[in-house]
Amino acid sequence: MDIRSLQRPLKDRYRQDPSSSIITLTARGTQTDAPISCSVDLGRAIYKAEAHKGVGGAGTGACSGDLLLGALAACAQITCQMVAAAMGIPTEGIDVTVEGDLDLQGTLGISKEAPVGFQKIRVNFEIRAPQATAEQLSALKIKTEQYCVVMQTLQRPPQIENNWK
Repeated sequence: MDIRSLQRPLKDRYRQDPSSSIITLTARGTQTDAPISCSVDLGRAIYKAEAHKGVGGAGTGACSGDLLLGALAACAQITCQMVAAAMGIPTEGIDVTVEGDLDLQGTLGISKEAPVGFQKIRVNFEIRAPQATAEQLSALKIKTEQYCVVMQTLQRPPQIENNWK
């Protein structure tokens, strides 16, 4: 697939009309019959989410932390694939594994010293590209990290506005 040809008309339109590049994505969480689960509607698909087993969930579905790490894994992997394709870097495979550490004592309010949320997130890239040069692989790393939306958002968090009705 020729990524550059695919993106060329989009880039041209965004250059001519910068406001056309601004989009809003929406996710909606809706209550289910149990207080430990919800449905998450992304507009194109609906997913079931539930509380992690460590805080009382059944442990059979994705928790919100899984979804966050999954979003990072998906974004990093797709970004890396697209950058490699755009740069003409021959790859045999690109896999991304994301791991995150958190202390559930903070989530459950057991310890005021234990923070709520992930304390460390590791993004592990496995690039199988035996014909790529060291320079190509270095550029792939730099550009993937630069253009991965979820990674950049987590590294430079936006202001979050909460509205209660």
